[in-house]
This record gives sequence, structure tokens and C-alpha cells, in this order.
Amino acid sequence: MGRNKVTSSDVAKRAGVSQATVSMVLNKKYNVSFSKEVVRKVEEAAEELGYVLPKRRARKEERREKFLVVISPNLTNPYYVMLLQGIESRAAEQELGIFVCNTQRDLKLEERYLKMIAAMNPQGIIYMCNPGKCFMGQVEKLAQKLPVVVINNQNEHLNVDAVELDNSKLGRLMARHLLELGHRDVAYIAPPLTVRQKQRSRRVEGFLEEFRKAGLGDHVVIKAASEEIDKDMAGIDSEYRIGYDLTKELLKEHRKLTAIVGLNDMIAFGIMDALHDEKYKVPGDMSVMGCDNTLFGRVKRVSLTTIEHFVIYKGMDACDIIMKKMLSQRKKYTEIEPVSIYHVEYEPKVVVRGTTSYPCYQKNKINKK
Repeated sequence: MGRNKVTSSDVAKRAGVSQATVSMVLNKKYNVSFSKEVVRKVEEAAEELGYVLPKRRARKEERREKFLVVISPNLTNPYYVMLLQGIESRAAEQELGIFVCNTQRDLKLEERYLKMIAAMNPQGIIYMCNPGKCFMGQVEKLAQKLPVVVINNQNEHLNVDAVELDNSKLGRLMARHLLELGHRDVAYIAPPLTVRQKQRSRRVEGFLEEFRKAGLGDHVVIKAASEEIDKDMAGIDSEYRIGYDLTKELLKEHRKLTAIVGLNDMIAFGIMDALHDEKYKVPGDMSVMGCDNTLFGRVKRVSLTTIEHFVIYKGMDACDIIMKKMLSQRKKYTEIEPVSIYHVEYEPKVVVRGTTSYPCYQKNKINKK
């Protein structure tokens, strides 16, 4: 028979201490204080007996949390909050967590988050806007390793999965609604129309296109905020202030306007407040229109005419695409890795509420009849 294995009990007897003391001394539990004499006795006893600390059993690998990285340009606009709501609701059904990276439209922050993603090891990435142009290649490389979905402007070409938005179509719908009501002299208020934010320009271009078709292109005033605004960190009221301040300027410069459009609902709210402060009645003196159909636009006191393009559903669809890609990776039906690019698009609709009506001169004609 082989020699019995030396245990910590044997060491404890030899050193004249408890088994717990042996364990703590030999495992170097520094949060417990022992005299030098006790430490010496335990270590000598262990050496004399040839005691070897048992190897710790490797812990079962803890269940790694599964999550998605969501990259947002800002969370001050309800549009992005609605997108996030759609993503979170679908992710929760699949027990996926969400890690939100808010870039504040800052390229350095976006770059930093993209570098972090490799170490984070997520199940997928959802971009709630187009990636910075300088990062397009990097995003496409990421898409070769894990599912990436971009909720983007349809006119941008990306070799990744996308939930698309045709911004020019949104602009055309806004214009048609006002033209059908008889508006001729209108203004369009937008955030900075920079090269980086092409989706904004597409919406404005679509609006202009419809007025040009009607022979009224020179009757549209485009009022865009200064590019400096995009360099500052967005505040909770940034877009509202754009609508408010630029409306005040418009009213001084153009007296014939009968309708003012905001690129989104937040800008439209600012437009409405500026008109209220200047004693204009909406829609009696001036029609107002927004885009995105955010919650506040539905409030009865506001009752904003806007464009519904199913924002929450887009967030859900982005998440669904990630799930499909994850499933195709787990279940192999062929030895060849499938390559698929999903593209989803919703047809936008005008939601007519209480802020748009016929222009004053049109109403007078109707009343006379």
C-alpha cells in the first residue's frame, strides 16, 4: 500500500494549531492576522510532512451575459429613445442585455466605442444612425465577425444589414400634404445641413423637389441652424431651441409665410412655441408640421401633424435581424457559411392632426362661397 496522503489535519496536529488556521496561512489570507510564530510553525510543519495544497477545482465557467451594443448619436431626441425602446423590447424577449454607446455625434467618441467593442465580445451591434463615413470600412469588417445592423438612410450604400429609411420620401410626403391644402409660401427649419448628416439634407431635398414640381421651388425658404451647433454636446432642448430661435428669425424676414415645417417633431414644438409667443394662431395664421410621430405630438393640446414611419418597429426589426444571424450561426444546414444581407423598409404615412389647415387666403375664399 502506498503512503497515506498528508492532509491539512496532519499539518494542524504537527503545528499545534487548528485546521482553519493551516488553511488560512497556507492560502495566504492576508485579511486575517497571525503572529510570525504561528506562520513559521505552519509552514515548517507543511514542509516536514511534504504537504501540498490541493489544486483548486476550476470553477464552472460562469454563464457569460449575452448582450447587444447599440450605438446612438444622441438620446435627447425622442426619435432615438423610441428606436431604443423597440430594440430593448425585442432583446428582452430573447434574454439579451443592451449596452448603449451614446456618441453625441462626436467622431472621437465613436472611434473609442468601436475600439472597445472587440474586448466587449457582444452578440451583435446596432447602429441607430449611419456610421461616420471614416468608419464605414471598420463597420463592414466587424460585420464579417458578428451581426451588425444599421438603421440608416436608404441612399447610403453599406454592405451590412439595414433597416432603411428613405428620408427624401418623408420630405415629399410633407410637401404634398401642404400643397394639397393650398400652401404656396412655406419655410423648412432644419438642424445643420452638413456633409456628415446627409439624412437631414435628403429630407429637405425631397420637400423642395415636390414644390419645384408644382412650379413653386422659389417659394420655399430653407432655414438651417449653424454648423457650430453640431460641435457642441447636444442638450435636452437643443432641437427645440433650433425650432424656436429660427422661427423668430423667419417671422422678421418673411411676412408671406403660411406654413412652417420642422425636420422633426422636436423642432416643430419649438416652432409652435415661437408662434404662440408672437401671437400667431396655429393653424389659423400658420400651419406647422413635424416628422417622427413622437409621443408628445399626440398630446391633445399639441395635436401635431406629422409623419409616421414606424420608429419602434424599426428598432424591433433591427433586433430580429441580429437574432436570425445568431440562429444561422448555431444551426448549420450546409458546410458553407451562408451570407445574407437583410434590408427592411416601412412605407411612411402622414398623420393629420390639428396643426395644419388651409392657408388664410384659401379659407377666406371658402367662406365667401
